[in-house]
Amino acid sequence: MPNQLTGEASPYLLQHAANPVDWYPWGEEPFSLARREDRPIFLSIGYSTCHWCHVMERESFENKEIASVLNAGFVSIKVDREERPDIDRVYMRFVQATTGAGGWPMSVWLTPELKPFYGGTYFPPFARWGRPGFVDVLRQIVHAWSAERNQVLQSADTVLDRLNLSSRETQQAGQVVGPETLSEGVEQFQQAFDSRWGGFGDAPKFPRPSELLFLLREYARTGLALPMVEATLQAMGSGGMCDQVGGGFHRYSVDAQWRVPHFEKMLYDQAQLVLAYIEAYQATGRTEFKTVALNTLSYVQRDMTDSGGGFYSAEDADSVPPADGGTSSDGHLEPREGAFYVWTLKEIEGLFADDADVVCAHYGIEAEGNAPEDPHGEFDRQNILYEARSINDVARLTGRSTSDVAKVIVGARELLYKMRGARQRPNLDDKVLSGWNGLMIAAFARAARVFECDGSVASPLLTVAQSAACFVRDALWDGDRQRLLRRYRNGQAAIDGYSEDYAFTIWGLLELFQADFDPDWLDWAKTLQAKQNELFLDGDAGGWFATTGEDASVLLRLREDYDGAEPSASAVSVLNLLTFSQLTGDEVWVNLIEKTLSRLSDNNGSLARIMPMMMAGISVYHQPRPQVVIVGHRDSENTRAMLAALAASYTPAMVVLLVEPGDHQSRMAALLPFVGNMTMLDGEATAYVCKDFTCDAPTTDIAVLVEAINPRPVGASSGS
Repeated sequence: MPNQLTGEASPYLLQHAANPVDWYPWGEEPFSLARREDRPIFLSIGYSTCHWCHVMERESFENKEIASVLNAGFVSIKVDREERPDIDRVYMRFVQATTGAGGWPMSVWLTPELKPFYGGTYFPPFARWGRPGFVDVLRQIVHAWSAERNQVLQSADTVLDRLNLSSRETQQAGQVVGPETLSEGVEQFQQAFDSRWGGFGDAPKFPRPSELLFLLREYARTGLALPMVEATLQAMGSGGMCDQVGGGFHRYSVDAQWRVPHFEKMLYDQAQLVLAYIEAYQATGRTEFKTVALNTLSYVQRDMTDSGGGFYSAEDADSVPPADGGTSSDGHLEPREGAFYVWTLKEIEGLFADDADVVCAHYGIEAEGNAPEDPHGEFDRQNILYEARSINDVARLTGRSTSDVAKVIVGARELLYKMRGARQRPNLDDKVLSGWNGLMIAAFARAARVFECDGSVASPLLTVAQSAACFVRDALWDGDRQRLLRRYRNGQAAIDGYSEDYAFTIWGLLELFQADFDPDWLDWAKTLQAKQNELFLDGDAGGWFATTGEDASVLLRLREDYDGAEPSASAVSVLNLLTFSQLTGDEVWVNLIEKTLSRLSDNNGSLARIMPMMMAGISVYHQPRPQVVIVGHRDSENTRAMLAALAASYTPAMVVLLVEPGDHQSRMAALLPFVGNMTMLDGEATAYVCKDFTCDAPTTDIAVLVEAINPRPVGASSGS
């Protein structure tokens, strides 16, 4: 029989709707049931593309014996962490505090008052790998709830009091830290840098683009730190974590060489990594970085985009392998991690015949499989494609010309993509989240600015960004309540947005405004910023809370300053306000920036590894922040040439506006009065370079414009 999840919209909850566990969604109904029947709550938190969530479901939640123990002793609640990050944060804080680790699936046991008293992550059904068995844990908790109730309740109260206290602790505000702290932060990354394989620290290696964005801003400020960024992006882009056939990035690498990924694909990773690759391309001119960014955007547009323009959330790691893959004991094909993406030597030889040696040499194909790390034996005789050798090296190895090898590789990628398309795809999580869409809008808009930099309103990348922004505005903005909603799926928008949804959406709109120069995007961004401040701003300590505090079932109101897989809302908000302040000159923005940044006044650079996006904001704060206004007609050759010159410059603290004389200038001046009196010189596109709203003499000379926006980085003798 289906359980209480059947009416939910979340793909993750619907995956569990046919479990024999009597699941409930988070809400008053299961809370009341737990109080009425005096039963503890079992809370399971995960998301639809989580590999170990699938494993725990197959092993435990589909097991009727285990389900009977759960149903008899507990009220069981399922939460999609991507829909409800507010709930996830509270109980993840508890699990990390009590076990020293966290992750998903997250398993937490609560009192009927929602206070946690025991928790962990994945539990095998029965004890193995040094982990207690799930059914044993359930029986022990049933016993403790019956025989040791006072101790359980006292433990829950004590831990929650500690979490409440820590959530209210704030650093005493001082001054915004100086540039020397930024240099100390770069040194923290230098010490952790893997000079052989790129990235920071040991395996597993997670892509944290916020780290790279901080280092890139420090390169813009000082001329230093770029080699670490280049090596890391090169390694990720050529490794198995990057989908060499279809584009896009998998979640993380289980090994130090970026060779063996955890195969799920998350929208927020695509967006942030594209931004990092674009900025690295601007800083270095390396075309391979542009190629990786464009391939990733192509993947998102092709496979992750709703017909209405919004972006889907994720693709699963697991899928059913081809017919010759592994089977279960009853003869049915079992889903396997990475099955959609891996290849055997036999398959490659069958597809490419006389060219197989070239394909194998380039992509590292081996008879026994090429995974350097395979702890669970999932990749026996399977190959994860990566760029094992360059075109030149393959030519030398095979005795063929470089042009011939290059032609073979281009054709191989096309054929592999076609053949892979006949396999069963991993499951798609097709919910649309406003915040993650904001990140992706920023990526497409930035790509349009840099790669389609002539200002054309018909540029393909820009069109994707505009369509997504329209989708978020039409489907996820509740104009009557003036609230941004978090999730859309199957025609239904729900769940009031969190601080990150506002911050990320504003980021996307500010990038889009600087790509198509439509003042409506800036106007909406200002509306969203005012609402974010109203709902989430911590006026006493600076920064923004993650939640409004309106939901009494969320026991802690937390302010997340640390960057995880996604950057923190406060850090992104600082960067947004830096852009607003450059556009409007409003001192309110500057005061909020300085109040938030001054909370880090005791930082000696040690926080760079855990708060890199906030450090990126501090770096921008200490850089010259020019405003560049081009007054000219969008379709004129001179206007396009100026926009192209600006796009070729890596100046991350700069804002760029195009003002077309006439109605467009009037609309822009209504929001940004300082552009109202700017004119073209002699009928030519004219650039105004301003700092603190004091402008240099206008110029029609591109060389003068480029010189004005490219001051020599402090402390650097070269661009190394």
